[in-house]
Amino acid sequence: MTLSADIKPIPLSLIDTDLAAAAAGFGDAFARTGFAVVSDHGINQALIDRAMTATKAFFALPEEVKRRYVVPGGGGQRGLTPFGIEAAKGHAKADLKEFWHVGRELPPGHPYASLMPPNLWPEEVPEFHSAVWALYDALDKAGLRMLRAIAVHLGLAPDFFVDPVRDGNSILRLLHYPPVQPETAGAIRAGAHEDINVITLLLGAEEAGLQLLGKDGEWRFIDAPPGSLVCNVGDMLQRLTGHRLPSTTHRVVNPAPERMGVARYSTPFFLHFRPDFLIEALPGGPVAEPPITANDYLLERLRDIKLL
Repeated sequence: MTLSADIKPIPLSLIDTDLAAAAAGFGDAFARTGFAVVSDHGINQALIDRAMTATKAFFALPEEVKRRYVVPGGGGQRGLTPFGIEAAKGHAKADLKEFWHVGRELPPGHPYASLMPPNLWPEEVPEFHSAVWALYDALDKAGLRMLRAIAVHLGLAPDFFVDPVRDGNSILRLLHYPPVQPETAGAIRAGAHEDINVITLLLGAEEAGLQLLGKDGEWRFIDAPPGSLVCNVGDMLQRLTGHRLPSTTHRVVNPAPERMGVARYSTPFFLHFRPDFLIEALPGGPVAEPPITANDYLLERLRDIKLL
């Protein structure tokens, strides 16, 4: 039996027309499941399609070409992380995926420049830079809108998160899950994990496979209509809210037998606080963890998932 999560799509445009209603709707979904499904997000489909075409063109390159863009010792923060490297925390087997990371671009001399390296752009796919950077920018703006609703749900000023995420170490991940091969028995596309960051905005969830772990211990599929975004709470926001908003365990399971030969692509945007922001529990939450800077927390978690 397959179960589905009880998450009804909420239009992101509601934040602009009725912020209180948006805060109530998204707040309820996040508090119950840690996830929300977002419709009417305002990101142009042609822009998404351009970025996806460039993404597929890159991952179709020969392996030796792709590996020119691996940054040794870089913790996977820029360029390519090859297939079979990242493993979910506590998992022995690596996930069945490869991915490319794009981060925030900073002006010369910026105080965070030592923590956010320059991006790499594959010269073999000329349209990659413009298409993928446009998607990064669009998701960054959509994330800021989501945070307005979350702030109001928490009883904070709508612009509460503007400063904490200004010049945040946010990452766009271009994910490629190749067709599942028989020799990979026992591994899945993405093992059970929680996200490190503040919130994640995911495009590409309409291809079946994404599941969340409900409070009752049951795995449930997240049904995302075509053209929607899936947004979930990350560990940094859970920590800041004293666990009022849960960072929910989720995974990407292997497809049904008839879809084993089909690759899966998705584009999660991991929205982060600025590196020196002190994550300190707001009053009113059930759990108050010790304060920690966003950068120290990120490094701690990258070690957990074998990227550092």
